Amino acid sequence: MMMRFDGRFGFPGGFVDTRDMSLESGLCRELLEELGPAISTVDITEKDYRSSQVREHPQKCVTHFYTKELKLDDLERVELESGLAKDHGLEVMGLVRVPLYTLRDGVGGLPAFLCNNFIGNSKSQLLYALRTLRLLREDQIQEAIRASQNIQY
Repeated sequence: MMMRFDGRFGFPGGFVDTRDMSLESGLCRELLEELGPAISTVDITEKDYRSSQVREHPQKCVTHFYTKELKLDDLERVELESGLAKDHGLEVMGLVRVPLYTLRDGVGGLPAFLCNNFIGNSKSQLLYALRTLRLLREDQIQEAIRASQNIQY
């Protein structure tokens, strides 16, 4: 995920425009702008599509959610070169790895992360990805959600 200019967490992406031949080419353009040159070696295709959601507010639009598995060295290269992205420091403040664990205190890790402010439907997209990609078991996700609802700062 990424920390956005407005202090909220979200996924990279943006609007498809007339110069884009497909959703995927628009996404690849946005990824290059937001994540930098290392992402240009990653091929996003229709196979990476996960879901769509219609939004009415703040403006009518349809959001499309894609996921892509990266090898660790590819992820590290994207992280390292993200500072070279056109939108770094403007739209994107930095990349963030989501903690896929809960600390022994039952609060640290994913439960605390879920207490952050997310843009639009990014939090539900994150939980959807954790489930469908089987990055965590359902009981772990449910426990993290429950714990996050009980955290008081």
